[in-house]
Amino acid sequence: MKTIAMRSFSLALLVLILTASHPAAGQIPDLKPGGSVPTLAPLVRQVTPAVVNISVHGRVREDNPLYRDPLFREFFDVPRQIEKEVSATGSGVIVDARSGYVLTNNHVVEGTSALQITTKDGRQFSAKVVGRDSPTDVAVLQIQNPTGLKALPLGDSDALEVGDFVLAIGNPFGLGQTVTSGLVSALGRTGLGKQGYEDFIQTDAAINPGNSGGALVSLQGELVGINSAIISPAGGNVGIGFAIPVNMARKVMEQIIATGRVERGRIGISLKDLHPSVNKGRTEGALIAEVAADSPAEKAGLHKGDIVTTAEGRPIRTAAQLRNTIGLARVGDEVKLALLRNGTPLTVLVRVAPATEPRNANAGSNRLVR
Repeated sequence: MKTIAMRSFSLALLVLILTASHPAAGQIPDLKPGGSVPTLAPLVRQVTPAVVNISVHGRVREDNPLYRDPLFREFFDVPRQIEKEVSATGSGVIVDARSGYVLTNNHVVEGTSALQITTKDGRQFSAKVVGRDSPTDVAVLQIQNPTGLKALPLGDSDALEVGDFVLAIGNPFGLGQTVTSGLVSALGRTGLGKQGYEDFIQTDAAINPGNSGGALVSLQGELVGINSAIISPAGGNVGIGFAIPVNMARKVMEQIIATGRVERGRIGISLKDLHPSVNKGRTEGALIAEVAADSPAEKAGLHKGDIVTTAEGRPIRTAAQLRNTIGLARVGDEVKLALLRNGTPLTVLVRVAPATEPRNANAGSNRLVR
């Protein structure tokens, strides 16, 4: 009880500071003598209609090595592959009310044959999968005959900082729409699972199974992430949750809506993170470890040892972030890179070429729940 009381006091103090410093948007009431107490209720009322529950139904193949054994199949008279019906629930976020587009996780809708969307006010809609992208774990759905929907505006996940206050909204354990709050605990988390492109936002806002595909929302009422996974020894929330940055999800969504799929890009470089003992104390940026011969990078003048500091004006903190930026750029586009070469700042334009699907070098963790 003491911990809860201290947390409530800290939240009240944080809201008071934010209200005094940034009185915009009217989401958090001003504290005046005789006035109302701090509350996030106005913000919650504003954003929750855009978060939906997703019910899925489909068939999946049983992955049992015995089913591939011909003697076992002959003796027990079973087919080579056995399928079973599955039903599950997840979450999604309406990002285009007029067209009915919904962002969610790929693992929520993978292998499904039927989808049903339920809004906060209890209305139910049929939906179809517009496209899925397994490497980023992003999927785009479209509500059929959308009417009276509300979309959540997309924010800028690159502007997030550790310590920013966020809300997580979803459908944990199939209970129905639930709102939790917390902080951005870390940025740029990678190597957590099997996705080929990872740049997770870590948060201590409670995320549990069923929250997958739900919204991570800023105090400005903007979507900044798609809740995707938790680390948990027992399958429940322990205060370590992860969300796909909305800037990454937006790039995937734009390609899926345009073509139904994501076409990977490359420029022909290998990257490393910076080490302060080697790179004169510098910790943010991406070090070019190799440049492939006759690649777009070589043609653009990139050299081994260059340190990329920004891409398209966005700061680059890690090698994984630059890898994601290039990999999700449209093939044929030119990407503007700012870099340091022996301490001298330079700017180059490099054209993105097609790439094959990235090989998955990350080993899955049995502590990661999606």
